[in-house]
Order: sequence, then C-alpha cells, then structure tokens
Amino acid sequence: MAKTKQLLMVEMVALLIMGAASGRTVGSDWLVARIEEPVQIEKRLAGREIVLSNALISRTFRLRPNAATVAYDNLMTEQSVIRGIKPEAIVELDGRTYEVGGLQGQVEYGYLLADQIDSFTANPNAFVFRSCEIGGTKERFSWKRKRYSSRSIWPPPGKSLTLHFEPPTGKLNGLTLSIHYEMYQGIPLLAKWLTISNGTGKPVKLNTFTSEVLAAVEYESLVGEPDQWEYPNIHIESDYAFHGDDSKNANKTAHWVADPQYSTQVNYRRQTPIMLEVRPPLGPDLVIDPGSEFESFRTYELIFDSTQRERKGLSLRRMYRTIAPWSTENPIIMHVRRADPKSVRLAIDQCAEVGFEMVIMTFGSGFNMENTKPNYVAQIKELVDYAHSKNIELGGYSLLASRRISDEHDAINPQTGKPGGAIFGNSPCLCSEWGVDYFENITTFIAQSGLDLLEHDGSYPGDVCASASHPGHHGLSDSQWKQWKEISDFYKWCRARGVYLNVPDWYFLSGSNKSAMGYREVNWSLPRERQIILGRQNIFDGTWKKTPSMGWMFVPLVQYHGGGAAATLEPLSEHLDAYGAHLAQNFGSGVQACYRGPRLYDTDQTKALVKKCVDFYKEYRDILDSDIIHVRRPDGRDIDCILHVNPQLKNKGLAMVYNPLDRKVERQLKLPLYYTGLTKTARIREQRGKNKKYRLDREYNVEIPVGIAPRGVTWFVIE
Repeated sequence: MAKTKQLLMVEMVALLIMGAASGRTVGSDWLVARIEEPVQIEKRLAGREIVLSNALISRTFRLRPNAATVAYDNLMTEQSVIRGIKPEAIVELDGRTYEVGGLQGQVEYGYLLADQIDSFTANPNAFVFRSCEIGGTKERFSWKRKRYSSRSIWPPPGKSLTLHFEPPTGKLNGLTLSIHYEMYQGIPLLAKWLTISNGTGKPVKLNTFTSEVLAAVEYESLVGEPDQWEYPNIHIESDYAFHGDDSKNANKTAHWVADPQYSTQVNYRRQTPIMLEVRPPLGPDLVIDPGSEFESFRTYELIFDSTQRERKGLSLRRMYRTIAPWSTENPIIMHVRRADPKSVRLAIDQCAEVGFEMVIMTFGSGFNMENTKPNYVAQIKELVDYAHSKNIELGGYSLLASRRISDEHDAINPQTGKPGGAIFGNSPCLCSEWGVDYFENITTFIAQSGLDLLEHDGSYPGDVCASASHPGHHGLSDSQWKQWKEISDFYKWCRARGVYLNVPDWYFLSGSNKSAMGYREVNWSLPRERQIILGRQNIFDGTWKKTPSMGWMFVPLVQYHGGGAAATLEPLSEHLDAYGAHLAQNFGSGVQACYRGPRLYDTDQTKALVKKCVDFYKEYRDILDSDIIHVRRPDGRDIDCILHVNPQLKNKGLAMVYNPLDRKVERQLKLPLYYTGLTKTARIREQRGKNKKYRLDREYNVEIPVGIAPRGVTWFVIE
C-alpha cells in the first residue's frame, strides 16, 4: 500500500508541475472544468491561411499555392505536433497515384520554420485546392434515445472545415475531392475524412487512399532499433475497426512508418516510425459511378497533454463520451438461459420486481432471430409487449461470423481458393447470398417483433474473401470494405431505432453500446471465491480506457463452461455471500454484468439482497457511471479501492472500498481528489452516515479513516 501511495503522490506532483508549466489549474483543466470557449475558424494572411482551433489544439492550413497543414499545435503544452509538411491525402484512381494538396521545398524535416513557408511551391501533379466551406458539426448517423444515458449532446458541438480540391490539369475533369475536418468544443480532438464526387461522366475506380499523412514529432530518439518503438503521444482511431476488444488491437488504419524525407533523424538506418499514414489495409477497390459519391471512414486524432496513464485514460473516455455517447447507455441486464415463453415471462417478472431493466434471451436458449416465420415472430412480439408492460426491455442473441455455412457462402481463403483459414477458422462472407439473406432476416425480425436489443456474437472480424461469385463484392480487393460497410450500416440502422447492441468487438464508433470488460470466459467456471477478486481485477484493468458503461462482466448463476457446483451460485439462497460480492462489485463499479440463469432470486432474502444492490446503483447512478480513478488494484493482500469522479455533479466523488481478507481492516486511506474539481475542502460521509469536513493537501489528496469487516465492502460519498 505504501508503494502505491508514493506512486500516486509522484504522479500527482508531476501533473501539478506540468499544469503549472502550461498555465493549467483545476479551474482551467479541460478534464475537470467545462471549457466554454467555442471552436474558432479564422482566416489570416489576407485569406492565404485558415486556422481551426478550440483553445486546446489548433490546425493551420496554408491555402496557396496549394492547401497544406503548416502547423498543428498542442496548445495545452505549447508544443508542435508536426515537424514538417506532407500532402493532405493520397489517392490512387484508375491505377494512378495522386497527392492531394501539400507543398514542396522543405529540406529539413526535423523542424519547420514558419518564415520558409512562403518559398514553398505546389506539386504540379497533385490535386489542387479550389475552395473551402465552413459549417457546424453533423451527426454521422441517428441516435434514438430510449433509455438512461449520460447528458451527452449529439452531434457534439463544434465546427467543420471542408477543403475542396480538383485534379491536376487535364486529369479526371469533373471529379471533386473534398477533405473534411471537424473539431469539437472542450476536447483536444479532431476528425478527418474524405469524399470523392464523380462528375466526369464515366466510372472512376478508387483503388486505394491514404486519408491522413502527418510528419509527427518523434517521441523517442534512438541510434539503434529497439524491439518495440514508442510512438508519438497521440491517439489515432477510426471507425474502420473490427475484431479485438480494445482500440489498439482493433486498429486497422493507423500506421506509424519511417519518413524517408527526414534525413537528419538520429536513428542510423532512418527507420524511426514517426510518420502517420491512415489507410485501409486492403482496397477498397471500388468503382465510383458517374454522379455518385464515395465517403471514406472517419479518423479521430486525440492529442494528449500528458504521458500519465490515468490522465490519458480519462482523455480517451471523454473522447468516447463525445463521439460515441450511446456507449453511456447502461441498462441492468439479465441473461435468461431458456427462450420458451414461460421462462422468459418468469425472468421479466423477476427483473421488474428487483429493478433490472433488460432481459436477453442468451446463447443456447433456443432463441433464433433468423427464423422469420410469422408464428414465431408473433410469439416473440407477444413477449416483447409483455416485457414493455412491465417496463422491461427484451432482446436476444445471434451468432454471425464464427461458424461454417457452406463452401458456397463461406469466405474464400485467397491462399487456397477454398473456405477455411479465417480468423475464427470458418466464417460466412457477409456479401454472399447467405450474408444478404441474414441481414434481411434479422432486420425484418427486429422491425416486426419490436426487440430492444441485439447481442451480436462473432461480429465481422475483418475476414477477406477471394470469391468472384458472391453478389455483394467482385473479388478479394473489395471484400473487406464491402463486408465492413454491411455490418457498420446495419449497426447504424440499429442505433437509429434505439436497438441496444452488445457486441464483443470494437464497433463503438459504428453504433455499438458495449463490449466485454476484458474477462477470460473460462474463469467463470472457477470456484466462487476465485471469481470475486478476478472479477474486480477485470473491472479495475478494463476501465483504464473504457468507461464503466462500455464493458460487461459476467455472473454464472448456473454452470457456464464447467466447474460444477463449486463455480455456480444456484441455489442462490445458499450462496448469498458470493452472490452479494458479485452484486456489490459490479454495481459499485457502475459495470453491468450478464446475470445468466433461470432466475435472479429464489427466496425473499435473496430478492431483498438483489433489490438492495440495484437500489444503491440507481440512487447513485450518475456518479457510478462517471469516470473511475484507479486507487489500488485488487490483489487479495490488502484493501482495494476505486474512486468515481465527476466535478459536474453534486456528488463529486464516490469511493468504493473492498476488503478481501478474512479479518477486519482499520487504516487511513488516501483518496486523490484532483479530478473531483474540489480544491480546498471536501465533505465526506461513509455510506449514510454524517458528513465530515476534510482539508485537501497540496496534491489535492485527503486521508480518511477506514474500517471494513472481513470480506466486507463500504463506500464514501464526496461532496
């Protein structure tokens, strides 16, 4: 515990020093106080330059002799993000590669001198800037709000800047390429994407594109080459993401590569990965028909103001709340393991009794969303209507990718020309006849039955397909793009209808609500006592980058992957200690779990336990769904603690403290209150006790006395 306290103090002091150096205080810190200053777009140098800024970051474009980013600044640290000028994009059309914008003439790529820019020239073979357009932000797709969520504004407030380009003289006359930028108020975040409008009168093939090129400032400077490089301190994420349970392993578009123009870098072989290229891994290899338009994926560039882990995590979580606010929906969910009407009605009734909000007919329950026979759809609709009469939402499970359909419909391995070798072994191609029928069936089922949720397992993981006979794509090179469009458009359709999406893959920016918090499924077949601490570790580790609402946990009311009676909670009344521990740590973390079984309670005592925990969560829902500060990781050797913070609420913080030991613990606990927004004093009460006033020290910490019973839990409310 002492080491953890020292580490927290060092990190907080570092934050304060950095804040003083940049002029940031609690009152001006964008992660603590609301930044009211709007996004600004300002023209300078008699219209030759335009600046997009929001008090946290700015991006400056020189517009003549061609458009190019000539400055990209982190205003929080007063540091430049870039060290040189690159094209705004690169496209390959009809087999020929073109730069879009950019300026030539920079010799030294270790830094960029402002007084040299006037001497730079345009590339005569590049797309040429013609005009710009200024506007507001627009929603990427509709979000129908049907349930509790944070108070997010959609679309997020900000401004947009669009730069319009034409091809070089004599090439592709009538084609227009536009690069779009959005900047948002109160967050150091920029979005970028491109569109191509074909007015040539003939088809044009887009072979591939690079929508962002940045000559970024290096994070480290090494003569030799390490086993693993440290990349520039920027988070890059696009909605062209699939597979993976984290933005890092779901990333398919952000590539940090060597910059051949940076000849003076320290690395002997000039291989420092300091140039960002944002591009699809394959294709899209699409034909843009006359009169039609292509739109790329969107890339989000989050500029960090710190290397501290918690602060970077808070920045990421703010980003998701801003550009994927549906991820703050956080219904309380039961997984009913049988989908017959009697079992589902029992689950609905019990959920209504204790305050749960949603029932999922889970995997293995017999529910089949691909069955669109009228009598079956009518049966499910009757259950949906019954659930709604009890103020409960009802949804179900469907498996997409990780299964075999047939040689005709499965994704074809380009190495063998046969099915097999996909990410999950075998997988259907979403653009096969089966794929077309699948999406038609489940959209029909959802629309006709009124289902509120889809738990979509094995979502599209990015498999390519070499088939030349599938109706939705023409070959290998467009297969990934077309399948991604199929799944992402479907999720956007669900979002517009208010259909909640549990998807164990990183589709948040395409409309999904929740993914796994980060657990190993077979761990829920371990003995009950081992599940408890492992579960808290999963939550502690999973919320560095995700908000509590973005990840689900699991509670095996009945046997899951095995483990027998030692692993399960049924009979519930005989294992109230373990059941209560699951409920306390999930609800206390603001993390919803999949409670899988036939029922939530079996006796009045069990019912009272469940209802008590649900009532606690609903009473403090706003703060429990807020950001988590990681105070001490669970390890079974001492108390562990997380601290929920939200400076915009009356309850600025709520600390959850757990005692895994078989003896009472009495000690002083240091709570870091910087992100509560409190600066001098805090009123703190334990559970429903009396408030006590504490003075914050110079590092915004307080020390409070804690006494916790063996295997116990307590909480402290901070005002």
